[in-house]
Amino acid sequence: MDVHRSRFVPYPTSAISALAFSRSSDNGYTGPLPALKFAIGRANGNIEIWNPLKGSWVQEAVFPGDGRSIDGLAWTQDPDEKDSEDNVITGQQRLFSIASSPTVTEWDLATGLPKRRSTGNFSEVWCFAAQPRWRPQKSVGEEPRSQEIVAGCGDGTLVLLSTADNDLQFKRFLARVSGKRPRCMCITYQNRDIVIAGFADSMLRVYDTRNGSQLRQMSLGVGLPGAPKNALVWQVKALPNGDIVSGDSNGEVRVWEGRNYSLLRRLTGHETDCLDLITSSDGKTIFSGSIDGKVAVYKQSSNDGSRNSWAKTSHRRVHSGEVKAMAVFDSKAMSVVVSGGSDIAPVVTPLREYGKENLRFLSALPQEAPVASAPKARLLVSWWEKDIHVYRIARQSAASVTLEPEKPRKLVAKLSLTSKDNIRSASISSDGKLLAASTSTEIKLFQLKRRVETDSLAVRKLDTPADFAALGGRMLSFAPDGKWLAAVTPDSELHVARFTIDRSQPKRILCLPETVELDRRHRHATQGAYKEYDRTISRVAWAGDSSVLVTGDLAGYMDSWVLEGHEDATAPAVDRTKHDSDKGSSDAESDSDSDDDDDDDDAMVVYFGQHWTDNPAGHLLAKLDSAPLVMTFRPQQQMQPLINGNPGVHATRHNPHAHSHELPSGPRRLWVMTARHQMYEFDVLAGKLSDWSRRNPAAALPEDFTKIKDRVVGSVWDEHRERLWLYGSSWVFMLDVKQDLADGDSIQLSKKKRRRRGDDADEGAAKRQKGSSGAGDKIRSSQDGGVARRFENGQSTDLDLNAQPRRTNDLDEDEDEDDDAGLQLTRVRSSGDEQHAAANGERVNEERRWWCTFKYRPILGMVPLADVSDVEPEGEIEAVIVERPVRVST
Repeated sequence: MDVHRSRFVPYPTSAISALAFSRSSDNGYTGPLPALKFAIGRANGNIEIWNPLKGSWVQEAVFPGDGRSIDGLAWTQDPDEKDSEDNVITGQQRLFSIASSPTVTEWDLATGLPKRRSTGNFSEVWCFAAQPRWRPQKSVGEEPRSQEIVAGCGDGTLVLLSTADNDLQFKRFLARVSGKRPRCMCITYQNRDIVIAGFADSMLRVYDTRNGSQLRQMSLGVGLPGAPKNALVWQVKALPNGDIVSGDSNGEVRVWEGRNYSLLRRLTGHETDCLDLITSSDGKTIFSGSIDGKVAVYKQSSNDGSRNSWAKTSHRRVHSGEVKAMAVFDSKAMSVVVSGGSDIAPVVTPLREYGKENLRFLSALPQEAPVASAPKARLLVSWWEKDIHVYRIARQSAASVTLEPEKPRKLVAKLSLTSKDNIRSASISSDGKLLAASTSTEIKLFQLKRRVETDSLAVRKLDTPADFAALGGRMLSFAPDGKWLAAVTPDSELHVARFTIDRSQPKRILCLPETVELDRRHRHATQGAYKEYDRTISRVAWAGDSSVLVTGDLAGYMDSWVLEGHEDATAPAVDRTKHDSDKGSSDAESDSDSDDDDDDDDAMVVYFGQHWTDNPAGHLLAKLDSAPLVMTFRPQQQMQPLINGNPGVHATRHNPHAHSHELPSGPRRLWVMTARHQMYEFDVLAGKLSDWSRRNPAAALPEDFTKIKDRVVGSVWDEHRERLWLYGSSWVFMLDVKQDLADGDSIQLSKKKRRRRGDDADEGAAKRQKGSSGAGDKIRSSQDGGVARRFENGQSTDLDLNAQPRRTNDLDEDEDEDDDAGLQLTRVRSSGDEQHAAANGERVNEERRWWCTFKYRPILGMVPLADVSDVEPEGEIEAVIVERPVRVST
């Protein structure tokens, strides 16, 4: 496969400004545990929702922001309820944020949009915290209570907000601090009734939320020599035993006694400001982060049992920039600390197994690639914020490693949407004639036409049906034939639009005025705490002949539809007719219901004799083990022959516009890779696993693939060889699905090995031995020696703690370097020449069933480029790999 290594595509990254787990531990939960979620807030206003999956770490959704930095995140959970049959209804998880404004915002997890904002006359919110979850007491018949939110403001005001009754309302002012520096910098709950707040005047103050009285105030004293007189209290936390921990601008971590609020221990933590800190669930370990990128670890001695027996045990540079935010989850199955800052990548540090497991750097790039291609037109499309760039990649020979001096690519179009919202998704047809872009509130369609004289693209905005344009879209996807556009709305409704040639002006493309909504099957979400969020559509896939459409959601359910009938150019472009169940009604019924029929929203919409209907075997498709990350149909060498018109179909009095009801024939095989890296292939029209999938379960995947920690992002097909190219943030893996990936004996051996690893009598020891705390794998004995390491893609590398980070304020700086090198064209040698592959660090097995490499920079996306119909059967396909440099923001 010929690969164009593209580094010229701009994609601005943003620093991490807030982190939050949906809960810090599993302790205190008596019923079923809700799924653990992890939220990342960035300086550009985006919020990312991750699923830790016990160490797999997959990004599930990105909520677009408005440009204001997310300064804080907090999760709450509504109280559990009981239905009429005394069954427990799990309370819903809710996410809140602050962003340099006098409001607290609640986010709709299902749509990714702000759900409501707090009311009240108070100043800019600098910090906030959620009240600990209410726990039932056996001796007291108390009604369940919701979690309140306390917010600290820039004018020294503390505000209580109520989340009761699925709302967010101002409750009352808790306190107001006066003085020259009254700003509240941090706040936390010691218990459900006591709040501790840190201020910019070197003071920590303790309040009783029940009556608003101040219980105590504690002073940090003066600042360091040469620093401002007043030290800033950057962070405060409460330990399970009631003690208080604070971090300040002096770089110190202080431990305060939780009953009389006296100073227990003063620890010299950092040479610069201590910006954030977290504590373990048992209260015996503290992590703190500073401006210089170092993370310090403090542990409480368990020998003498003294509450002030704290000591610093480790001090390492983990980040190249400041450590602005930290979050912790500490439980039996998973124990990690996640930190983030200006170097954009979240770092997962083991907590319970600290020093025994490697660090892990998560990808800073989105799980859903913001790039697309039009293979037949050799166009590459990228988008970010409100801009869309379209490049044309020149045809070049792969005989040499680098291209000829002529321009290998050209920017042929640039679009800037006039919208207040940023682009959430974009799609381009395979022939490069249609382009669609969507924000949270609107969908815009464009026709692209090549100007031969300038080799650029003329862009014409298409007239879009008003109801369709106003839907907004979180995901767009053109069908392979370019006649259909699937749009997933923010609330996960699926709408399909039809395009056709304007008969009066053949060079113009029209979007038909009628669009159709495809109904999804009603299913109960598996996790009660995320009912609507779990049904969020995360992937869309079209069959190669555009006759089958499949979607997958975060819960693992798949919905499918088929295109019924044959295209008839002589039929009306858009027609409404009754459903099959209504065609046998009598004339009297028809006459009496004629008025209703005219306004019947459930009437079937027919486009040129074709219409979309539920897949008859769709209900047989099994639920996936987790959310799908890759959904792609296996290419078919022989497609269903096209039939113009509907032979044998005649109009009747009750059906004046008759059309064929023939369904697609033959197998439509859908290949799926889930978030747990489980592999499936379904025959969608039969509603079952394909024969290949039965012979090749997930145990047939090569061990080199199963060791990869970073999740798969997307795929590209080599149609002629039936090879599937998967890629992640920094790896590319080829699977030859034309043959079996392993023989039966190898699959059984792999299953036995996995079963043997899980048969250890001490399950906890087995998990620790496998390095499953949620960070990197266990450090080998040869690695011990006090050197910090990072873990990526099954490999560990040393961290240079004294290295100077590369900083740049100009996004174009690295692009200029890439321009000098040109667009590199290399050949990925997936067949032949094992010595060449080994010399380049590539892994190839002897039977050519798979191949992998880690030689690329962080990969933003990988898309097909050449029209496969133009490729010789024995030739190489082309693809573009969009790489991003590792950069550090200032």
